[in-house]
Amino acid sequence: MYMHSFTGGGTLLSLGNTMIFYTMFVWWRDVIRESTFEGHHTSVVQLGLRYGMIFFIVSEVMFFVAFFWAFFHSSLAPTVEIGAVWPPKGIEVLNPWDIPANNTIILLSSGFAVTWAHHAILAGLRQQAIYGLVATIFLAIIFTGFQAMEYVEAPFTISDGIYGSTFFLATGFHGFHVIIGTIFLIICCVRQYLGHFTSKHHFGFEAAAWYWHFVDVVWLFLFVSIYWWGGN
Repeated sequence: MYMHSFTGGGTLLSLGNTMIFYTMFVWWRDVIRESTFEGHHTSVVQLGLRYGMIFFIVSEVMFFVAFFWAFFHSSLAPTVEIGAVWPPKGIEVLNPWDIPANNTIILLSSGFAVTWAHHAILAGLRQQAIYGLVATIFLAIIFTGFQAMEYVEAPFTISDGIYGSTFFLATGFHGFHVIIGTIFLIICCVRQYLGHFTSKHHFGFEAAAWYWHFVDVVWLFLFVSIYWWGGN
């Protein structure tokens, strides 16, 4: 209703978003209470949570497979409508060894930092774990900033045919996942500061680390296929 300028559409949208975010906040608050203070997350419960996170990441993999499928379907057999070449005629592609290469180094470094934090938690080194998480969050914010800069300076838009749509959908949704992962890590950093995690009980952090490594791997595929191979 809001998108079609109906009266009251903005109010309804705001109300719906408020209810969704409140429900998310209360649900995750209760999960933290149950696991940290009430001791309800037994080994069996934690195993179920691990399976759930694995299935969630698998579903995310299939989500990105759809974008890669669209990209390779169009690039391996370009149609006459786009000049029978890839990249399509009239498209000025981005230099993969400029911002994309820098972002690759930044994101891989953040993966090392979150692994450092994980090993610190396992070793009971609380302060080092905080340092590792802060470093990961800092690198994630830099990555997002560079990605936004790239979008602003890109010589094509999402409306520039199949190249623009597949590029911005794939990299844009990856950027959205980076933002979600950054929020996930910020919450883990606060919880680590408050002493919620121990060497035996820290699945909340493990889930964030798995998610972050998934984001890293997706970016490697994006860099190799869309930026490097797809831009030549």
